[in-house]
Amino acid sequence: MPLQHSRSRLLQQKAEAVFPGGVNSPVRAFRSVGGDPPFLTHAEGAWLYDEDGNRYLDLFGSWGPMILGHAFPPAVEAIRDAAGRSASFGASTAAETRLATLVQQCFPSVEKLRFVSSGTEACMSAIRLARGFTGRDFIIKFEGCYHGHSDAMLVKAGSGVATLGIPGSAGVPAETVMHTLALPFNNLDAVRGAFAARPDQIACVILEPIIGNAGTIPPAHGYLEGLRKITEQHGALLIIDEVMTGFRVTLGGAQRLYNIQPDLTTLGKIIGGGLPCGAFGGRADVMNCLAPLGPVYQAGTLSGNPLAMAAGIATLEHLIANEQTIYPQLDRTTQAIAQGVASIAREKEITLTTNQVGSMFTWFFTDKPVTDFASASASDTVRFGQFHRAMLDAGVWLPPSQFEAAFVSTAHSQQDVDFVLEAARKALG
Repeated sequence: MPLQHSRSRLLQQKAEAVFPGGVNSPVRAFRSVGGDPPFLTHAEGAWLYDEDGNRYLDLFGSWGPMILGHAFPPAVEAIRDAAGRSASFGASTAAETRLATLVQQCFPSVEKLRFVSSGTEACMSAIRLARGFTGRDFIIKFEGCYHGHSDAMLVKAGSGVATLGIPGSAGVPAETVMHTLALPFNNLDAVRGAFAARPDQIACVILEPIIGNAGTIPPAHGYLEGLRKITEQHGALLIIDEVMTGFRVTLGGAQRLYNIQPDLTTLGKIIGGGLPCGAFGGRADVMNCLAPLGPVYQAGTLSGNPLAMAAGIATLEHLIANEQTIYPQLDRTTQAIAQGVASIAREKEITLTTNQVGSMFTWFFTDKPVTDFASASASDTVRFGQFHRAMLDAGVWLPPSQFEAAFVSTAHSQQDVDFVLEAARKALG
């Protein structure tokens, strides 16, 4: 029996009177999957609860940060304690340095860093820094990789842009994106060609090392190594966007998984323990170009916010202390869910391609491998929407877009795995 959504439907109607589309982030509107977006009241562990009294097993984890489940007690306690001393100072605190040292412990390539309030800010700032350091204007990004909604990055950006079928964004002047080169992912020849066409003009290459904003798409063997070599040859910086993969696929992110050392790294999501927080960092000589030491300006009133620092410290300290048990557990649980549903699809003769790296995964309704944005876009998004609605009615909340990764947390149990598989068996007919 489908769940009831009458109160959520009413709240959505009220929200539409004050917010464009009734939401503060576009994919929340459920436009690509249909149905009513539930309005949530609270969450605990692996479960979400809505205004109509329904509960859902969470497989999107607030788009990634909830690796330890919702309302993780040490993080909740740390936030409460920090809030009691004031939510913001606009001045330095010792907690900033403490969280920074934890980040450096996990990411040796980050010799210096700076905190910001979001992944968008982190990527925007890293690109500005790369341009300032190199004195070059052009940047290379990849189709389907999302690096936030700054103007220069809304070119074939995957994520919500792809979900809504928007090629870029209105309001972005052509002059703003004329220095952004969008190339196909997993294609080194395209990168070599871009550098050959613009020698000494490309400041940086930025990418999601494992795409999560076009669904989960891993790098081909040797691809990241190839990018590292090409950028070094041409004096350009390599920026690895670990906003999604950082602390998730391994404690040290994708760069540790694939043994790649970037010049700059961007972080978000897990770094703030669920609160708004981001960071960018890397080589000390590059980072020292930032004000007040250098000419590249970046600032933010809430950067290093004490509540986010407290939640981030509690989260990273737990991940570091329990690394040897947490990550194997996450891999096993994710494998059981991702491959379990894939097995059910095979039994029912439904074409499904499953991509998984660590605790992030995506089911694509296609019989072909998904290796880039073009192959992801060729999957059956209508079928995904039907599957999403059926799973939601069965009490499993997937990301409401074919072009978003799903995530598993340490709070997911074997009983939860069984719940997902039972729901999928019904949803796949």
